[in-house]
Amino acid sequence: MMASHAVTSERATTLLNESISHLGFESYALKVGWYNELLPAALHLSHHEDTLAVVVLSTPDMFEKVFLPFMEQGRCVGVSDPIDQCVTHTISSAVAQCFPGQKVEVSYDFEMLPSRKPKFLAQTAAHVAGGAYYYQQLDVADHPWGAKKKYGVCIHPRFGGWFAIRALLVFEGVQLGSELVKCSPPDCVPSREARIQLLEDFNLRWQDWKYRDAVAPVQRYSQKQKDYFSTRPAQRPALLIAWGLQHKEEGGGGGGGGQLDPPALVSHIPLSGHG
Repeated sequence: MMASHAVTSERATTLLNESISHLGFESYALKVGWYNELLPAALHLSHHEDTLAVVVLSTPDMFEKVFLPFMEQGRCVGVSDPIDQCVTHTISSAVAQCFPGQKVEVSYDFEMLPSRKPKFLAQTAAHVAGGAYYYQQLDVADHPWGAKKKYGVCIHPRFGGWFAIRALLVFEGVQLGSELVKCSPPDCVPSREARIQLLEDFNLRWQDWKYRDAVAPVQRYSQKQKDYFSTRPAQRPALLIAWGLQHKEEGGGGGGGGQLDPPALVSHIPLSGHG
């Protein structure tokens, strides 16, 4: 479906959801100002505070409904990460189809600025858009960690930690009034004890996937998806070859998924999200 009328927050999310929700994606609208007000000036998005933005999440379905077919069709080319290529192809195609003639700045969770800072802070965007609650150390009253830093993590009200924050779309020149009301994300880990457990599981034991079950999810990653994300990026091409989804001469498999890749993807805590 194509956008033939003025873009509004409701129209933007409706068109996107009609295009990609059946593929395992969700979209949530926000104003750029809501995002900027939580961050220092150096991390602000350079758009008017009332500019429409949309954050796009992937759910467990994305792997089987989009990624595996993408690989089976031989669409992965070059050496960049296959998940990143697949997400970029899917979202950019949806934007082109839904919003012809509208300038949309698309930033992906894996993209970095020349300063090596991420193009956007995915978990902050998901929180202010109402998609997933960003639990941080400051959300734990009288926390037990003293001066030790604990990194925060987003939890989805339906999928827990079994999701990923993939992209931020900024609709240049589209400024909103009072029609878009700021909604807090569901606080699905409300108790101090549960928040302590969540942050410790995420920071200290993220490889065991336990933090993702901070709430009872309606769906988890399939075993095949867990196998993929548990494999180190350098070994993923061999796994894809074993699955018959990539030829030996093809590259890819490194990097990957930033904000939502499973923590076990990398040798450090995934700060941009999960996978």
